[in-house]
Amino acid sequence: MTQFVLYGGKGGVGKTTCAAATGLAAADRSERVLVVSTDPAHSLGDSLETALSDEPTPVAAAEGLDAVEVSAGAGQEAYRGVVESFAASFREAGVRIDEAEVDALFEAGLVPGGDEVAALEYVADYADAGYDLVVLDTAPTGHTLRLLDLPEVLGEALGTAGEVQQRVGRLVDSARSFVLGPAAFLGGDEDDEFERLRGRLDEVAEILRDPERTSFRPVLVPEAMALAETERLVERLREAEIPVGTVVVNRVLEDPDPTCSRCTARHALHERRIVETRERFPDLDVVTLPELEGEAGGAETLRLLAERLEAAG
Repeated sequence: MTQFVLYGGKGGVGKTTCAAATGLAAADRSERVLVVSTDPAHSLGDSLETALSDEPTPVAAAEGLDAVEVSAGAGQEAYRGVVESFAASFREAGVRIDEAEVDALFEAGLVPGGDEVAALEYVADYADAGYDLVVLDTAPTGHTLRLLDLPEVLGEALGTAGEVQQRVGRLVDSARSFVLGPAAFLGGDEDDEFERLRGRLDEVAEILRDPERTSFRPVLVPEAMALAETERLVERLREAEIPVGTVVVNRVLEDPDPTCSRCTARHALHERRIVETRERFPDLDVVTLPELEGEAGGAETLRLLAERLEAAG
């Protein structure tokens, strides 16, 4: 079965770097890997030095490694069929709905959170696509929390919309039967877009809660605010029954210049934050990644970071 690793945390803590490094290391082990960025501020392509799009693109740094940068529009468009199905039911009932009105209904937000929806869609699409590992670089914490809520929220909304569609359909069937008799039902077996979508959401929710398939890895920097936000994220993940894996503390100053008092003080502060992180999460492994000079990109740098992340299993 395809394994899923999700990296999450506040913006700017290095989730993309961790996702790229994890994907590269797995590909180096001859696994077939897909790294997906659902963060609206994409930087995955820069990290992997590859121009990316909505479709899996091979990464030259490692054979068997593909990557994707997902647009919010891609997530929204994946569910246009639901709106079309809803509009078709009303047209059959004699309510005139033209394409412009369908577009307006769609754009009004039937499916909220385009980037979160896109993330769910990619989990569903690539659960059985032949990849050994799918690594998701998720959007900042607020988006991630909405992602966790979407299967339930959308499931309820789709259930309500589906009931409305069914009631309209029954009215149409009754009218057809009155006029045409049994012939009214010939050829009326259309795909139920609402049930199709609800089924995909249920599938994604099951995968995300399966500890044999999924591991969510919070990423933070050694700062008090980042640690507090990570605590809230882990608490919410556990409420949603999402398996939480290793906590990654990124950008740790490890070898300060002993002649630089500001550097040694900062190093001591980082050490205290690491101890505090271990105390806050006594049941989780904590992996530290060093602060790097310049940008954390390129295959060589990612492989160095991956050596540390290998401790995450």
